[in-house]
Amino acid sequence: MYAMIAALPIILTIVFMVGFNWPAKRALPVSWAVACVIAGFVWKMGILEISAQTIAGFLSALETLSIIFGAILLMNVLKQSGAMASINRIFSNITRDARIQAVLVGYVFAGFIEGAAGFGTPAALAAPILISLGFPPLAAAAVCLIYNSTPVVPGPVGVPTLTASSTVASAVEHLGGDPETFTALLTKWSCIPHMIGGFFIIIIGVCVLTKVFGKNKSFKDALPAIPFCLFSGAVIAVFYITMAIFTGPELTSMVAFLASLAILVFSAKKGFLMPKDTWTFDGMESWGDPSWMSTQQVANAKDKGMSPFKAWLPYVIIGIILVLSRVDVFGLKPILTSEPFILHVRNILGFENINWNFKYLWNPGIMPFMLIAIVTIFLHRMTKSEAAAAVKDSFKQVSGAAIALLFGVAMVNLYRFTSNAEIGKAIAAAGFEGEFTFSNSSMLYTMATALANIFKGAYFIIAPIIGVLGAFMSGSCTVSNTLFSSLQFETATLVALPQVLIVALQNMGGAIGNMICVNNIVSVCATTGTNGNEGKLIRTNILPALIYCVIVAAVVGIFIALGINPMPELLH
Repeated sequence: MYAMIAALPIILTIVFMVGFNWPAKRALPVSWAVACVIAGFVWKMGILEISAQTIAGFLSALETLSIIFGAILLMNVLKQSGAMASINRIFSNITRDARIQAVLVGYVFAGFIEGAAGFGTPAALAAPILISLGFPPLAAAAVCLIYNSTPVVPGPVGVPTLTASSTVASAVEHLGGDPETFTALLTKWSCIPHMIGGFFIIIIGVCVLTKVFGKNKSFKDALPAIPFCLFSGAVIAVFYITMAIFTGPELTSMVAFLASLAILVFSAKKGFLMPKDTWTFDGMESWGDPSWMSTQQVANAKDKGMSPFKAWLPYVIIGIILVLSRVDVFGLKPILTSEPFILHVRNILGFENINWNFKYLWNPGIMPFMLIAIVTIFLHRMTKSEAAAAVKDSFKQVSGAAIALLFGVAMVNLYRFTSNAEIGKAIAAAGFEGEFTFSNSSMLYTMATALANIFKGAYFIIAPIIGVLGAFMSGSCTVSNTLFSSLQFETATLVALPQVLIVALQNMGGAIGNMICVNNIVSVCATTGTNGNEGKLIRTNILPALIYCVIVAAVVGIFIALGINPMPELLH
């Protein structure tokens, strides 16, 4: 009974967003309010403590919002300065084969954009490029959404992975683990299974292109492109997994996909592993569906004839700064995270155990993204109106995510830190003592107990689906991780599964959910002028999403069967 009561805010979130089509910025405040009522009347949490945990949640959300704003600000600066148009031109003279164009633009280039900015920008930027290359707008939207999955882990400047790790940091510390070590291991064990699935998803994207949108409606047309797809996956995997193991989450997607883009563009131009026959959408008017086409004019990026070097330079500088600050050998981390550069908010509303500490120079949204965005305004000689437009657009894009994240993190704080001795006794009577957890009567633990009772050792099968659900209903892997990482960690502890691997499945599921999340689909439809086709895109992409979930769950299941536990000290 208590598990159902605890789950009510999450159930309502799903009902509001899926059933009533509410945006996350509207649904999550309502769900938070319901969580407050349950925390107060059922778990007997005082109003002052509910308020303190809510404030702490709001403050914690600001760290993530700083990264989101910094990344999107730079992206909008580059669009206004003409740099994005310069980058777009690179793809027009590589190959006429639409299958290879989809891989290079929709997967590799968009993967770099995901690593640099994320939050809906990859598909929105890559799809118009594909349209300019001759793709039906709906086909461009579908394939870009499918491909906007692998790079989401570890994602834009590592935000989804860092969010998942920070959400469970208290639990990791309580069990005797080091949160920084957990972050490093979570990055590694998220990226390895996800990249294995990535090999398949590159091919699946091409298959959807030829089967759903191709003249012959055949998977056979995808076969000649498979060698280049596998080569693309291998090149990306080398950088992706190496970066994940040795540098942490911030740089992984951005560097892996950018470095791979240079190699794969060169290889395509040289004809390496390219299909012998060129497959295009030429003559589509005779066999295409009218619904595939744009119903409105799509705006192009501002083009000023900027050189590619100048266009790419801001990202090069960002990469250098992140390497210098994140790789231990350079010794900058102790300086950037030292006491003079930490903002403290202690004893919120008088509660000694409710605090917030913000290492602002360690936050990649502030340094380097916001810093380089400002530098780029002068470097690219932007006008005041262009700079103002970039800032205005960035605040507009972040506003919805801000409300969702503020109330999402606040709600999770209530889930984690509620406590009631009588409910704790009821949970213990259900068969789990809770000896490994830090809050054995919380709303979160109560739900974890119910899931543990249902799935037990097979829980890893359902873990990525929970991540997908979170992304589908919130529009963000980051919000999905905010909502469900603690639940996944607690459940893994109860059923004695490796917590790192289960939270990694949450992380991967949240990334996979980007294919079908309503926010991304609405955004890309608006960008490509295909409004009204949202349902068709969900139906097209749901099967690739489920296939990806099965692959990563199977890979992690094999790891578990082999006895792999990245942090065995968390399971006593």
